[in-house]
Amino acid sequence: MQEYPVKRGFTKNLSVTMVEQLVECFGVEPENKDGHYQIRYGALKVLDTSLGAEGKSVIIRTESDLTVSDETILDTNRRFRKYLDAITGYSTKERVKKGKTVE
Repeated sequence: MQEYPVKRGFTKNLSVTMVEQLVECFGVEPENKDGHYQIRYGALKVLDTSLGAEGKSVIIRTESDLTVSDETILDTNRRFRKYLDAITGYSTKERVKKGKTVE
């Protein structure tokens, strides 16, 4: 499970955006389970996303399927990074930098 901070300005409609972007990035309609939105796609057995504390972060839990092809893994990773970029407002490089400063 990983918690990702969300850039100011992206928190306004975060609960709606995180669901819309699942459909946009993965092309799969998420299942709503008590405020947790779940999908299955490619190399992901489960991608579970929910709002973090005070709606200023997102919490994402993933379970990987290691039996899929390398091509599927690369496609899934690319879509996952695009999803994180869209909902957090931070690029991959910015998320890595923020992760290092927090720890």
